[in-house]
Amino acid sequence: MSKHTEEEAVDPKLTMSRAPEDVVSVGRAFHQKRTCRIIVDSSGDFAPEVLHRLGVQYIPFTYVTPEGEREDDLWQSVEPHEFYETLRKNPELHYSTSAITPGRYMEIFEDAAKEGLPTIYLGLTGGLSSSIHNARQAAQMVRENHPGFELYVIDTRCDSAAGELLAIEVMRQATRGLTARELYEWAREARYFIHGYFTLDSFAALAAGGRIPPAAATVGGKLDIKPELSYDINGALSLCGMCRGRKKALRAILQDFRENYNHDTSLPLAIVSTDAEKDANWLEKEVRRQEGCSQVTIIRSQVSPILGSHVGPGMVALIFWGSDRREKLSFTDRLARKVRGQRSDAE
Repeated sequence: MSKHTEEEAVDPKLTMSRAPEDVVSVGRAFHQKRTCRIIVDSSGDFAPEVLHRLGVQYIPFTYVTPEGEREDDLWQSVEPHEFYETLRKNPELHYSTSAITPGRYMEIFEDAAKEGLPTIYLGLTGGLSSSIHNARQAAQMVRENHPGFELYVIDTRCDSAAGELLAIEVMRQATRGLTARELYEWAREARYFIHGYFTLDSFAALAAGGRIPPAAATVGGKLDIKPELSYDINGALSLCGMCRGRKKALRAILQDFRENYNHDTSLPLAIVSTDAEKDANWLEKEVRRQEGCSQVTIIRSQVSPILGSHVGPGMVALIFWGSDRREKLSFTDRLARKVRGQRSDAE
């Protein structure tokens, strides 16, 4: 477990430039055994140094700017502040994003098949992107081309750094002897225990992307309304509440943390933002003030252009392992899942 003083915790240069020691040890142990291949994508908002230390393969999404299409390269070609400051200064600017194509997945899965190691892909939830559907199509074709090759595609059912936390624990379980099939089953269950709560600086990006009516964004701005958002069990965005002012929204996130955190400090937390380090620092300090949390590992990173394009600058999120999110389903939702036989859960 990495140790942090309070002074270290509020310095973004420290919190985002190195990987916690426990994460480093997970990556090292995984590659010493390496009984399977784990692939992720850039929607997991990995801290670059964490991804480097884990040593997993990642597939970049792409986004389109006025200058043309760009690859999400984990902030190698553009600084986060520069990216989000451009959006601040040009509120009419809206970047589009693209799903990873079946052809790209085919290339990557074919390479994995040639290596022969059982492979697991942890992909962005279908609640936000069609990419996971493309991955399943490609995986089926690769399995047909390579009978006997173990290839598993998992919809994370969550977004942003929740994908990062899930990948770390999948790797940890692999070092403890779980087979690829067992890891697949473990991850399908574990994904429902990762919570993520976030707030936005404005509704503008959601309105520009067609996720809310422009009129609602205008009214919200005039009344200084800040939403608290999360994601449902299918990975789609869900509204938790509306707060008058930024500080109340941040306190609402902290309250949801208190109510849902599992208090297992051996598991890391994540705090991510879209160039909102002041609020991210405040949130980290408050988390560390909670009982038993002073030394918990907190991974800090900036949200990628892929998700950042849709929420805009000023978003801040807290992501952690907690209670089973399925327990919050209403009676009618539980009944619907039973009737469907959870067909949508098949992967």
